[in-house]
Amino acid sequence: MRLIARYVLTDVTMVFLLTLGAMTALIFIGLVGKEAVDRGLGLGPLLRMMPFVAPQAMQFAVPAALLLAVTSVYGRVSGSNELVALKAAGVSPWTVIQPTLILAAAISMGNVLLNDVAVSWGRLGVDRVFMESLEEVVYGQLRIHREYTLPSMQIAVQKVEGRRLLKPTVTVNDGGSSPWTISAAWAELASDVPGRRLVIRFHDMDLDGRVQYSDPSTFEYVMSLDDLGERSRSTSTLALSEIGPARRLAQAGAEAARQDMAARATLGLLTGDIGDLSGPVWADAQARIAGAESHENRVRTEPYRRWAAGFSCLGFALVGVPMAALKRKSDFLASFFVCFCPILLIYYPMLALSIDAAKNGVAPPVVVWTGNAALGLWGLWLLRQVSRH
Repeated sequence: MRLIARYVLTDVTMVFLLTLGAMTALIFIGLVGKEAVDRGLGLGPLLRMMPFVAPQAMQFAVPAALLLAVTSVYGRVSGSNELVALKAAGVSPWTVIQPTLILAAAISMGNVLLNDVAVSWGRLGVDRVFMESLEEVVYGQLRIHREYTLPSMQIAVQKVEGRRLLKPTVTVNDGGSSPWTISAAWAELASDVPGRRLVIRFHDMDLDGRVQYSDPSTFEYVMSLDDLGERSRSTSTLALSEIGPARRLAQAGAEAARQDMAARATLGLLTGDIGDLSGPVWADAQARIAGAESHENRVRTEPYRRWAAGFSCLGFALVGVPMAALKRKSDFLASFFVCFCPILLIYYPMLALSIDAAKNGVAPPVVVWTGNAALGLWGLWLLRQVSRH
């Protein structure tokens, strides 16, 4: 019986690896193409970005590849009546199912680590390559579209001649109440990658914003490449090792906001100045508390989301193996879609709803595992049907 179990496990592993390679390649091409279109990247930046995109492609491919592998192999084994022959010989189907579920659990652990690498090292690496290639990207986009937008800056030009930007208008949003604009006769752009700076040299410049200023000579404006990205790092890009400190920081921020609001209320009641307790100042304080609590909820939810997403592989195998055995379809695509359609209609909506509930503070973070629990119960029920029939 060990020979049969080893044969099935080897078959599942081979199909999984082949399918994983094919799916990863397809998703990889799609992700690279999306980055090229969305950010206007050329061949050089795309080549440097590829190592960081690979784990992001694999994190989507692993669960689907495992489901396709188990449904293909067990659908073929069941379709050729090999499971019936085993039961007729007095051997439980669990003998050939258990090794695959152990493999799925091991793949799930690896998938958790892969997800962690993809969302932290992978995403941050893609952003870093983009920032390091910013000069090339901006010049390329300005030649084609005459304008380019970054999270904190917008550049528009009349024309590009060589490295000269003719009649440029740069609008900068530095986080203040209103943006400010620099226009000039012409300008040049230079990226200092070692110093992580973007330098724009304006010639015959006019500044319009909180102050008015003109300079007929050369004016050099320097921005940090880090400041041109998103203002704050998303919780979804934190590594699991960073979530603990981030959670403590978020808790401290929420508590500080609540204490500040309580102090304002106490001071207003003691001094009799209660006008601010119902005005814009009080509304701003409430908004700060709500924002701090929302951030704390997102940080608390993130590790549960990572582990639940990683162990979706085990849930898919728990459902895919017995369902393929019961349906007895030797056609691997038929077996796959018979399992995948219910998962698509049940598991993913449950996962999305539970994540939203946890991030909004409506439910504790452990609710994120609801979809996995549903897959587990469904799979155990199907395994019982396999043992009976």
